[in-house]
Amino acid sequence: MRDFQGKVVVITGAASGMGRAYALAFAAEGARVALNDFDPVGLGQTAELLRQRGHTEVLTAAFDVADEAAMQGFAAQVQARFGTAHVVINNAGIEGAARPAWQTSPADHQRIMRVNHFGVVNGTLAFLPMLMAQGEGAVVNVSSIMGLIGSPSQSDYCASKFAVRGFTEALMVELHDSPVTVHLVHPGGVATNIARRQESQAFAQRYLTVPPDQIAQRVIRGIRRNEAKIVCGQDAFKTWVGSNLLPHRWLTAVVWHEIKGTLDKAAYRLR
Repeated sequence: MRDFQGKVVVITGAASGMGRAYALAFAAEGARVALNDFDPVGLGQTAELLRQRGHTEVLTAAFDVADEAAMQGFAAQVQARFGTAHVVINNAGIEGAARPAWQTSPADHQRIMRVNHFGVVNGTLAFLPMLMAQGEGAVVNVSSIMGLIGSPSQSDYCASKFAVRGFTEALMVELHDSPVTVHLVHPGGVATNIARRQESQAFAQRYLTVPPDQIAQRVIRGIRRNEAKIVCGQDAFKTWVGSNLLPHRWLTAVVWHEIKGTLDKAAYRLR
C-alpha cells in the first residue's frame, strides 16, 4: 500500500506518545482515522488536536484492548462510520513491573499479557476480515526492542513483546500470498510516557529520547515498501543484529552493561 489518501487507519493506544504520532502522521497523509485508548481524556485531546489541524474524519472509542468484545464492537463502529478499514496499527501497550522475575507476581504477568499481547491479537482478528474482504490492507503490530532480547527486570514485558513477535511472524507466513501485508515493528528508545513507575523514570529520562513522529514516519515508509520487519529507534538496529549473530549470554551482558550505565548516569544527574 503506497497511498493513504482517503484510506481508513485504525490506531490503538492513541491518547499519547506513539499512538498520537501515528494518528497525526496518517491524517497528514490524507487518511481517515479511527482511534482507541483506555484513557478517554488523552484520546479526546488527540482528536481535538487533529481537528485543529483540519482533520475532521476522526472516530474515537475509549476501551481496554484486552476486552475482545469491546474490540469487536469497535470494528463494527468503524465499519458503520467508514465502511471498512485499510490499515490497523496495534500499538497499545503498558509497562511491566520493572522487578526481577522472582519478584514479579503472576498477576503482573497476566495483566501485561492481556494488554500487550492479547490486545494485539484482538485488534488483528477484529479487523482482518475487513482487510481480506476488500482485497487490500496492512496489519502493523508493535513489539519492542525487548521483543528481540531478554532484559533484566523486564521478564513480564519481554514475554509480552516476544509473544507479539511470534504471533506476527506466524501471521506473515499465513498471509504471504494474500493481499494483506503484515508488518512487525521493533522500536527502541522512543520518547513516550510509558515509563510511569518511579523505578523506571531515571532510565526513561536518559534512554527514551527518539521523537515519536520520527518512528511514525519510519513505519509509514515501511508499509509503502512492504517491509516485513521495521527496526527503528535508539539501539534498535544493533540489538537486532546482535540478536541474530551473537550468543545470547554475550548479547545480554553487553546490553545490560549499556542499560546499567544509562541508569547510573541518570541517577547521578538526578542527585
